[in-house]
Amino acid sequence: MILLFVWVETSNEYFGFDWATYLTTGIWFYWSIVLLSLFGILTAYTSLLLVLGFLLVWEGNKLYLHWCHKILILLVTALAITLLWVLCKLWRDKWLILGLSLKIFAPYWHLACITLMIILSWPVSYYLVQLEGEARYRRCMMPYYEREKTKRCHILTRLKALQIVVGLPFVIVLLFLYMMPLGIHSPCIQDKENLGPKPTFFGHRGAPMFGPENTMMSFEKAVEHGAHGLESDVRISYDSVPFLLHDHDFKRTTDIREVIPSAALNRSEFFTWDFISTLNAGIWFLKDKPFYRMEPLSEADNDKARNQKIPKLRDLLDLAQKEKKYVIFDLTTPPPKHPHRNTFVRLVVSVILDSKIEPHLIFWLPNFDRDYVRYMAPGFQQVGRLYPLDQLSKENIRIINVDYKELFYSGLRDYKAANITINLYVVNKPWLFSLAWCSRIHSVTTDNIKLLSEIDHPHFFMTPRYYMFIWLLIDGISAILIFAIFYFHWMGMYRCTCCRHFCHQKAFIAPHL
Repeated sequence: MILLFVWVETSNEYFGFDWATYLTTGIWFYWSIVLLSLFGILTAYTSLLLVLGFLLVWEGNKLYLHWCHKILILLVTALAITLLWVLCKLWRDKWLILGLSLKIFAPYWHLACITLMIILSWPVSYYLVQLEGEARYRRCMMPYYEREKTKRCHILTRLKALQIVVGLPFVIVLLFLYMMPLGIHSPCIQDKENLGPKPTFFGHRGAPMFGPENTMMSFEKAVEHGAHGLESDVRISYDSVPFLLHDHDFKRTTDIREVIPSAALNRSEFFTWDFISTLNAGIWFLKDKPFYRMEPLSEADNDKARNQKIPKLRDLLDLAQKEKKYVIFDLTTPPPKHPHRNTFVRLVVSVILDSKIEPHLIFWLPNFDRDYVRYMAPGFQQVGRLYPLDQLSKENIRIINVDYKELFYSGLRDYKAANITINLYVVNKPWLFSLAWCSRIHSVTTDNIKLLSEIDHPHFFMTPRYYMFIWLLIDGISAILIFAIFYFHWMGMYRCTCCRHFCHQKAFIAPHL
């Protein structure tokens, strides 16, 4: 169950997981969904066995687990422990996603836990009343059997101990849950007047759910869905042409395996633009469908995607200037023996200046040769990473581009207090976008621009007064229900005659003692 919960909460990272798996296996598939289904099936199987076992014990039957179930339970447990260990070692930062989910879902987890305690109160109260009935019966019978007094006192002690072992943890957990809201500090619990403006969007490689990533079709779709800016990845061809590509090679996003199979894994920077411009950059998108449950494209969009080519940086700059959109990009250092290994920044700056794009539309993210960039293009907006505030102030950087998981640490409060503009990447899920909105984040980079642009109010938002009302209402109703359940079982003990009731008690309690 823990493994399933972790995997469900990290759904924002499914594309990254599928991409990392592709780099290892060379096969593009929804491996993340396969694992989700597997964990769901294993959780359902083990939960069913647990429920059936509980019901058998409740009826006083012994458990005879088949050897197949014993082996499967051991395998499932070993698999879950192994995968959780792998997550801890190789994907440690993903645990921060759980912390972020608790920031927004904690009030709802509180409701779920209270509901679970109400359900558990039925067997717990029944068992406690049975123990109390057995203890009272033995006290009543003690004067008639003085010779067994010592033995009966020992049994009474054991009965009282069982009541404490069962009842005390239940009461402690229930009281903890009742006080739990005092420790919940969610950004989405605030007054309406304190809610900041809706974050703007940078299209991550364009709009990769509606067109092949890093193609002009993808960027045009991002503009169509209201992108504030366009994000991309820039590389330098062997003959000095900056072009747009994320991976180190052409294997995943072009048809190079059909054109030159032996060169599929070669670094893209060692090809000339004349060759790069001939590659098809769209057929893979229609074939692989990189995102799960993508919306179907129209016939016109299918034809357009099928004929996409790798664009130059200049093509993106022309579109951004025409539509007045900001441009932010990662710039990859060319490999050794590349002619622009040491001059690639100057080449890119020259291309940008030659494009005549308005300088303020460029969000300069690369950390190479910033002094040169400032000298040649003072109008560029300098963007940093999550550097210390002193360094940002020293370098006169007022914008930072940050992994959304860093929001876990105090919500980047110090940077907002210093009036630093914050862009989070990559935010695809509505609950994460809502958390960013409630945290007064200025912009997000997203693959799912259409869905997020349709959100006109943060999900799970509530005012403190409303949350306080819900908290008291839930705790009050649950306390009444739990008291009623205990009272029902307690009165049931008195409705029976002594002999009938305690005969039933002895038959129920004897195996447990």
